[in-house]
Amino acid sequence: MKTLFVHGVPDTANMWSPLLPHLGLEEAQTVRLSLPGFAAPIPDGFGCTKDEYADWLIEQMAYHAGEGGQVRLVGHDWGALLTLRAASRRPDLVKSFVVADALIDGQYKGHRMARLWATPVLGEASMASWRFMKLGEVLQKAGMPESIVDDEAGAIDARMRSSILKLYRSATGLKFSGDWVADLRNLPKKGCVIWGEHDPFVGIEVAERFQREWRYSLHILGDCGHWGIVEAPEQAGAIIQAFWKSV
Repeated sequence: MKTLFVHGVPDTANMWSPLLPHLGLEEAQTVRLSLPGFAAPIPDGFGCTKDEYADWLIEQMAYHAGEGGQVRLVGHDWGALLTLRAASRRPDLVKSFVVADALIDGQYKGHRMARLWATPVLGEASMASWRFMKLGEVLQKAGMPESIVDDEAGAIDARMRSSILKLYRSATGLKFSGDWVADLRNLPKKGCVIWGEHDPFVGIEVAERFQREWRYSLHILGDCGHWGIVEAPEQAGAIIQAFWKSV
């Protein structure tokens, strides 16, 4: 069975490097997906909206599951949101899912940066300012491990910045409603949530609310930020391996 890893924003598939050695997986079982526009080409006609990314992920799931098969999903940040959306639409393709530091939540209105990116002109100005910032320092302060921060910051190019703006505007920042929320009732029964205790973007109360409503296990990574799942890879790896053994 393949395990698909879905990164978030502003990341690339490289973000999973610290975690993978702690999961006991063979290389042939591991698929690090690259979202279109994130150190990866954008297909013709692809508008980088949340629904197009969800459709794209479902296509990847179906391909790697094979006929009559299933996959395991691991998603972080926007990768977590897309994992939940895709799994709620095609639960038949999903053996289990692990999501970290982002959840579809009808009450959550998005962090300040998400709202900024969703706003025309202001979002462009914010992205333009990135060219003059020490992005690596900003990302590391939010919890990205030093071992990957230079490569991740270096991958943020004009194509990624444009993709981010389109994605957040399609989600009105991070305000989810309609089918994205209602379809959570279709999620597979086997799921796990991992959270950095000091995530500066999405408060731990979002994770706790999700746990109360949907009854999935919640694991808090102490003294970790938004990238806790790779900031504390040994601890996160042990949690994930124990979860996989239970299902």
